[in-house]
Amino acid sequence: MKKTIIRKARKSDFEDIFKLIVELAHFEKLTPPSKTAKKRLFLDSFGAKRKNNILIAQIDNEITGYAFYFYTYSSFLARKTLYLEDIFISQKFRAKGIGKLMFKELINTAVKEKCGRMEWCVLDWNINAIYFYNKLGAKPLNDWIYYRKNLSPSPSPNGEGL
Repeated sequence: MKKTIIRKARKSDFEDIFKLIVELAHFEKLTPPSKTAKKRLFLDSFGAKRKNNILIAQIDNEITGYAFYFYTYSSFLARKTLYLEDIFISQKFRAKGIGKLMFKELINTAVKEKCGRMEWCVLDWNINAIYFYNKLGAKPLNDWIYYRKNLSPSPSPNGEGL
């Protein structure tokens, strides 16, 4: 396999990233983001008032995966938390160590930013992802229940709006 590069996303990567977001939506049996959501996603990722960060995995000139993350804050640790919103590796590039490289870069970023922890969630049916996270030494938070209150109409069947 050719060398995988993990780097910060650039504006010019957006269309390839968006194709992977659509691939993730199909994998999760969700409706892909609308054209309006796509525009917001671009502005929130690359505009003057960025709301998130994106890492990409690249082999040659092909973007093979991405990770969206942002920072929250832990009042108990009195430190930032790197929150991983999405990590996705295209189906044809899985089981090649790309996810592990992406996680190493995310952990390095969290350490550099003096975060107290890194958090994310996973769908309970995504057994391969759960196995991967367990191999990394991550632990599920069995004593916490995630809640969600949507603030706008949602096009997707699970109530998740973009």
